[in-house]
Amino acid sequence: MPPKADKRLPVTLITGYLGAGKTTLLNALLKDASTGPVAVLINEFGDVGLDHDLIVESTEEMVLLESGCMCCAVRGDLTRALTDLAARRKAGQAKFDRVVIETSGLADPGPILHTLLVEKPLAEAYRMDGVVTLADAAHGPATLDKGFEAVAQVAMADLIVVTKSDLVSAEALATFQKRLKTIAPTARQILAARGQVPAGALFGLGIPAELAQATQAEAWVNAAAAPKPLPALTQFGSQHGLFGAAFNATQPWAAKHDDRIRSVSAVIDQPIHPGLFNIWIDTLIQLRGPDILRFKALIWLEGEAEPYAIHGVQHVFDPPVKLARAPKGGDRKSRIVIIGRDLAEGVLEESLAFLNSPAEGMR
Repeated sequence: MPPKADKRLPVTLITGYLGAGKTTLLNALLKDASTGPVAVLINEFGDVGLDHDLIVESTEEMVLLESGCMCCAVRGDLTRALTDLAARRKAGQAKFDRVVIETSGLADPGPILHTLLVEKPLAEAYRMDGVVTLADAAHGPATLDKGFEAVAQVAMADLIVVTKSDLVSAEALATFQKRLKTIAPTARQILAARGQVPAGALFGLGIPAELAQATQAEAWVNAAAAPKPLPALTQFGSQHGLFGAAFNATQPWAAKHDDRIRSVSAVIDQPIHPGLFNIWIDTLIQLRGPDILRFKALIWLEGEAEPYAIHGVQHVFDPPVKLARAPKGGDRKSRIVIIGRDLAEGVLEESLAFLNSPAEGMR
């Protein structure tokens, strides 16, 4: 059965620290005929819209957000801009097939993703197609050392575009890419050529469409990129709480911003009991939701013939997407990736170990 078409407009978020090359990339994107008709939202930082002034290929579908750094305070601006764009498109006043949001260099991508999931009119009109983070090979290491915002932008990426690689040695580039991989182990990395990449590389990064093949979800989750053995969990629950004492612990002060990020991926061999999964995800969201930067999963449940793809940002999750029935010979392994901040060592592993435990208590 072919995937069901998702008629919502795809949204691509382009982020990255100051000077990483976002405007150069966006200019090239707008000039590339393969991009197709696109609406662009540009976030202005400060009193002078430098980013806006540097856009050389502008169209009437371009919108400038005026309220500064794109964070929780500008959710209303973002909602109004996207709502207006959707209305103009429906009325035939604007033609575009996708939206690109370019954030300021100091923006946290989380609230933007939040907005697209939480605001019902936006969730019905748009779908998140991916977070593209630009990382400057020349100044990126110092930038990551200087501020956690840059680290968070990398951690939340689906795709990392490494810019200015020609300005550093091969050894320095390899060291920088290894550091990026440590922060975001499941994000794909590509090198920009003179600040540009093929437009197609930036799109199609989001959750698979309904009834898509499970293999597409496996690639999207990319859990195999950062496998970690799960600790043993010998009983259902714990005297310290559902996931044990570590789950309620907070990451102590870290000397390096990178160390504030914890990421874990797991492959669970057998289908998961639905009750166990519901308890697990509800507890995860309730207790540590604000600390979960990204959640991606391909989930097989007991008694279900089809798996589900699940995506979440902090305590907000998209509705699960049912995928196509597995082909003969295909495995029924669940794949989960969680990226969090300020979580103590072992918190995510202990959570997943609970999910991987026998569910006799649920039967």
